[in-house]
Amino acid sequence: MKSIYSDIIQFRGSHYDFGYCQGEKLKNTLSVINRENQWKVRTPRFDIDIGETKEAIRAFAPGVWDELLGLQDALEWPLERVLQEYGGYRVNSSPSGCSVLAGENYLIRNYDYHPKTYDGRFLFFQPTDQGYAIAGPSQRITGRMDGINEKGLVMAYNLTNRKKPGAGFICSMIGRLLLESCADVTEAVEMAKEIPHRHSFSYLVYDARGEMMVIEASPRGVHARNTTACTNHFEIQTRENRFHLDDSKKRLESLQNNASLNARDAFRLLNDPKQPIFSERYKSWAGTIHTSAYFPEERNVWIALGGDREPVVFDFSSWLAGEDVTPDRLTGEVETDLPFLHMDEGADWFRKK
Repeated sequence: MKSIYSDIIQFRGSHYDFGYCQGEKLKNTLSVINRENQWKVRTPRFDIDIGETKEAIRAFAPGVWDELLGLQDALEWPLERVLQEYGGYRVNSSPSGCSVLAGENYLIRNYDYHPKTYDGRFLFFQPTDQGYAIAGPSQRITGRMDGINEKGLVMAYNLTNRKKPGAGFICSMIGRLLLESCADVTEAVEMAKEIPHRHSFSYLVYDARGEMMVIEASPRGVHARNTTACTNHFEIQTRENRFHLDDSKKRLESLQNNASLNARDAFRLLNDPKQPIFSERYKSWAGTIHTSAYFPEERNVWIALGGDREPVVFDFSSWLAGEDVTPDRLTGEVETDLPFLHMDEGADWFRKK
């Protein structure tokens, strides 16, 4: 077993100042060093156009562009490098798993991915300039793989496919844009139809009214449907699916068979390594790194790193009122010897692991 951690970062202020603060924290860290090494052996399959990226981001969440400028000033990098690392536009993603189950006033998800990509950061950000306050783990610093905003909108995403990419945003930045700018499911679906999508992903959105939708989004179309469970395949845009769906369908069946569980039992179902939902396939880009739960009405958050853990509970409503959360770090254990991006040397692609 490997001990892992995520740092908890809390910030109230402008987007630019938030970006600058994050840049100061990132300087000379393993996250930056490992990412720099990753690029030495992986040639980017995309172009960075500063003007196009700025226009695309500012069309949906202007504050995020200011955050990127703050990162640039703190890190003292060329803007092209900031956008390559953290801009989330015209950037590739890698295969992953992930499972989501929603019930009465809760949404619970397993985030399944590769340790060499994990930020190890859980953020509370309350902007004073524009956009909604958000609590959730980051992906590529500015993005969010799941989270809740001050209006009670919850978002999580699942990969469907990376084939035939388009010019557009990657999943983690889309998650951030939806949480930053949308108050409910209706607004999230409308925005998802306007956003340019690079890859095919499902975005699960759930709000304080108890409404949940799965947004099937690809470069070729966006469709929304009602459901309470989702894994890694589309039900409407079936041509976007991968050829091998046995694992995705097996996990979906397990979730659907447990649709009436209360939140505590549902969390246990997803977080139990002995159950079919939890995955230890870390070398295949599909190992469960965290299990998170969001409660739209109360604005509460549960999260656990690794499996078979009691969740750490955060009261997001109290934080919005000015009360800081404790502790300042989450800890857990995972069944892998792979290095993590934020805490281990050699979390790069020089050796196949």
